[in-house]
Amino acid sequence: MENQQKTALITGGTSGIGKELAKLFANDHYNLIIVARDQSELESATRELGASGVQVETISKDLSKMDEAFALCQELEDRQIDVLVNDAGQGVYGLFKDNDIERELDIIHLNICATVILTKYFVQQMAARGEGKVLNLGSVAGKVPGPWQAVYHATKAFVLSFTTAIREEMKDSGITFTALMPGITDTDFFNKAGMNDSKALQDESVKANPADVAKDGYEALMAGEDRVISGFKNKMQVSMANLMPDSAVAHNMNEQQQPVEQEQQQQNKQS
Repeated sequence: MENQQKTALITGGTSGIGKELAKLFANDHYNLIIVARDQSELESATRELGASGVQVETISKDLSKMDEAFALCQELEDRQIDVLVNDAGQGVYGLFKDNDIERELDIIHLNICATVILTKYFVQQMAARGEGKVLNLGSVAGKVPGPWQAVYHATKAFVLSFTTAIREEMKDSGITFTALMPGITDTDFFNKAGMNDSKALQDESVKANPADVAKDGYEALMAGEDRVISGFKNKMQVSMANLMPDSAVAHNMNEQQQPVEQEQQQQNKQS
């Protein structure tokens, strides 16, 4: 019960990996502050997570809007946040030249800018106390160029670099920084990104269980590790990518992520 009075702030905590992380914190008696856009999902999360006996507070914010990210910090200025989990993230599928620029800018604002804003604010608070933990949701996508998801992969490269750098800056502060790097996971992310036609998603067996991914991230966070790649296949993918030229990695990703229909058209041309 040592964590009874501690609080974890989790963005994107109503579904997928974020929700599974929230369950793990609740099991360890952390009180929760869950941030997401959808009010009905927040209410559902309150009922489910509150059953564990911890306090669950929900805040509806669209963190792709920078004024709402700053407003969240101001709303919580008098609260002690012991663990910050930057889980909220989005992607969009398609060729960069064709995708809507406003959608891509929203992704950059959410995946990068909101992460920086919240981390800046709550790390300053943690530093004043000399303790705290930060978990940033990266991805194996951050280690490989991603045709058909060019902006998303680039945002996750930022998250990984950012987390690693500030960890080094603050290594003597009492604060730990951990990056969780999952691969393809069985969440609604790909549906929202419009990615269901991608060749990479046609085999359901490649999708990891979000509970397993969350467990890997939670254990790494509590151990103070700098990063964790969830899943053996994802570890192998990153290791192989590190040995190849970026151009070759990008070509392989293009082959894996192109739409099934396009692959069939190419095969028809060759036959």
